[in-house]
Amino acid sequence: MWSGWWLWPLVAVCTADFFRDEAERIMRDSPVIDGHNDLPWQLLDMFNNRLQDERANLTTLAGTHTNIPKLRAGFVGGQNKDAVRRTLEQMDVVHRMCRMYPETFLYVTSSAGIRQAFREGKVASLIGVEGGHSIDSSLGVLRALYQLGMRYLTLTHSCNTPWADNWLVDTGDSEPQSQGLSPFGQRVVKELNRLGVLIDLAHVSVATMKATLQLSRAPVIFSHSSAYSVCASRRNVPDDVLRLVKQTDSLVMVNFYNNYISCTNKANLSQVADHLDHIKEVAGARAVGFGGDFDGVPRVPEGLEDVSKYPDLIAELLRRNWTEAEVKGALADNLLRVFEAVEQASNLTQAPEEEPIPLDQLGGSCRTHYGYSSGASSLHRHWGLLLASLAPLVLCLSLL
Repeated sequence: MWSGWWLWPLVAVCTADFFRDEAERIMRDSPVIDGHNDLPWQLLDMFNNRLQDERANLTTLAGTHTNIPKLRAGFVGGQNKDAVRRTLEQMDVVHRMCRMYPETFLYVTSSAGIRQAFREGKVASLIGVEGGHSIDSSLGVLRALYQLGMRYLTLTHSCNTPWADNWLVDTGDSEPQSQGLSPFGQRVVKELNRLGVLIDLAHVSVATMKATLQLSRAPVIFSHSSAYSVCASRRNVPDDVLRLVKQTDSLVMVNFYNNYISCTNKANLSQVADHLDHIKEVAGARAVGFGGDFDGVPRVPEGLEDVSKYPDLIAELLRRNWTEAEVKGALADNLLRVFEAVEQASNLTQAPEEEPIPLDQLGGSCRTHYGYSSGASSLHRHWGLLLASLAPLVLCLSLL
């Protein structure tokens, strides 16, 4: 009888080691693509984007969820980089980071680029812009950001754009403006499809989720959202929307923020796996991905303290009888499938959307009115006020 008591801990340890070893074996061939990593924001917040500051060295960077050794330990092969503040400066810092650490990062703009990074053993760095305010309700700005490398756009952040409603509408903290998508918002979706830009529905209202899923000609992503049925936060995806995700072959990349995992300030790795299980059950294994939100949130689960812990999460999924194919899908294959479908649906030879948003829908007092009918005050025609139109963007997108 006593020998049995000795054997059980030994069996448990050996089993844990087996699943961890299997996770690492799988991840050597299929590195994880993290759909949402806020390292560039940390570089802004801590060093004002001065990458040559010795404290900003990504090999030794401390106090963050992400640095190069942690990325290597976590088998991270791809990250979507957020440009949520000072959009153009943050896009610039991603480009400079990739040039400064070419042995680690490869700047990419396509699914083929991600596969190339995997072959070279590098972290594919794909730029995403979090918040439709970044285009300032301009299809021309949208196209310019695409030319600069943006490959996904989150339609809203934590406030409405003039053409799409955000998630706080569902909590009652914001008033609905567009009832999902306005006619101009529909044109934004069509233009994103034409360009081949991933549409991101994290942060949007349920009405916006449904309107976009029904309108888009290509699959969409939720770059960092979890399951509402597991944690009833309005930042998460309800089951009726998960069924639309399945119908459209779209993707939900699970967020690790404690408050969206357990609906409390504390969470653990097992609870993250519960969200992955639920999305898999409702929407299918093809609909599951990872969008940790590392370096963008103040609290992450026990057992997932930084990006180096990804193998432990994969080990937990294997322990829950996920197949190797299902795990590889969640790691990278599902995102690559969606990205390739978005690229295939694009058509750069098609005439672009040109109809501007109606002037009375723009909102804000500090902006130019060039291109609209006469009647704007002379104050608005001063060049010096052009930059002032960016102020609502910076203030709104500073809310995390």
